[in-house]
Amino acid sequence: MKIFTSAQLRELDRYTTEHERTTSLDLMERSARAVTHAFTSIWSPKTPVVIFAGPGNNGGDALAVARLLCEQSYDVKTYLFNIHNKLSDECTANKRRLQESKYAKTLVEVTLNFDPPQLTAETVVIDGLFGTGLNKPLSGGFASLVKYINQSPARVVSIDIPSGLMAEDNTYNIRANIVRAHLTLTLQQKKLCMLLADNQPYLGQIRVLDIQLSQEYIQKTDSQYRFVEEADLKPMLRRRYEFAHKGDMGHALIVAGSYGMAGAAILATRACLRSGVGKVTVHTPRKNNDVLQTAVPEAVLHLDREDQFFTEPMSTDDFEAMAIGPGLGTAEGTAIAMIAQLRRATCPSVVDADALNIISNHRAWMQQLPKEIIMTPHDAEFDRLVGTASNGSYDRLSKVRDMAERLNAYIILKGRYSALCMPDGHVFFNPTGNPGMATAGSGDVLTGIITGLLARGYQQREAALLGMYLHGLAGDMAAKDLGQESLIASDIIRYLPKAIRKVSE
Repeated sequence: MKIFTSAQLRELDRYTTEHERTTSLDLMERSARAVTHAFTSIWSPKTPVVIFAGPGNNGGDALAVARLLCEQSYDVKTYLFNIHNKLSDECTANKRRLQESKYAKTLVEVTLNFDPPQLTAETVVIDGLFGTGLNKPLSGGFASLVKYINQSPARVVSIDIPSGLMAEDNTYNIRANIVRAHLTLTLQQKKLCMLLADNQPYLGQIRVLDIQLSQEYIQKTDSQYRFVEEADLKPMLRRRYEFAHKGDMGHALIVAGSYGMAGAAILATRACLRSGVGKVTVHTPRKNNDVLQTAVPEAVLHLDREDQFFTEPMSTDDFEAMAIGPGLGTAEGTAIAMIAQLRRATCPSVVDADALNIISNHRAWMQQLPKEIIMTPHDAEFDRLVGTASNGSYDRLSKVRDMAERLNAYIILKGRYSALCMPDGHVFFNPTGNPGMATAGSGDVLTGIITGLLARGYQQREAALLGMYLHGLAGDMAAKDLGQESLIASDIIRYLPKAIRKVSE
């Protein structure tokens, strides 16, 4: 599923009107009916409603919603802000429709002074001040109005996007001047800002309303940002043929675990095995021998010469994929062995956890990383990689995208909507996963899954897309049965076979 920018969404509206024999006013009515239907499915006509409409098309949507709610006997008071005596054509048309109806008295047009209504806990505010076209922070009277709404006990429903929030980049926005919605009824698709962590306090619950914009435009127009969809993954899946043996299913190498951190190696190895790989070898310090032999008897162990740390890189000629990093530690001897291991790698590689932390401490080594490497940092790990704190989620995502292009790498920025940044500049957001997966070891599991898929013969793009989707889906299945609060990383591995089966079917 493509995620369009605000400019592309405006073009989508225009294309729809030009090619489907409809008008922009008809589209606005379609949107208003979808918003009204969603609203009336939650709140009864006994609910007092206050609507704030701005001078643009978002305000036009709000005025149309006001009329439709009045027709269904809701108690509505509507305030249209026309401070500069300049409304969009569609807003003007919906103002006229409301004025010419029997509900004209419900409309107050604000041109100068504004006496704000009382907003009680029983009131629902519908925010239709500004939509996705906003390109600078709100100020003046509109900023004051937003603060008044946010300080009230009323519940807030925003049409398309909370007013004050920009559809993409909010790096330099004024956060106090953004409406804090309890429910956002967004039109046609989620906007990029809705996938970024620092914007979540303003969005509340998000419901996407399909207003049937042109599928022709959607299909033919490229987008830098997309959601991963299960339908995209099914054609990628590899099938086992009847006479397959373990040698056909790939051999993965996992370099992981310092003494005291064997658990990370165990989780990555178990996840790798569950992903369908034929064989897994784990290179780990000698003192991890007993615990790994007991915990993962299916794995082959290759022990380092040192008891407690990884210090001895090994040949990858016999492997189809390698992962390095989980629980590895950052001792200087380990760091030197880690970069040597990556330099001599002859197979696709996944870099995670302490391997990323080592690179953060030796940034010159970044240029020595193999092409098409897969990296899986969380926010803090990535910020350490670039050496500076990011100015919010959009700034960080931009830096990840730039790094993926510069290094010709696949970088998964882990989070609620993990973002896979491709070497060609495209970004895929993963829709699966839940807050219960915010638990130690979850990232080690992801590393193991992707490594197993690589060893099975999937290309880096396929392994990264499929791996993060299956990882989140297994977490969702586990949370459904166990609850989010008690979820642990081992549960994700336990539900991985069910996730694979679901996608396969």
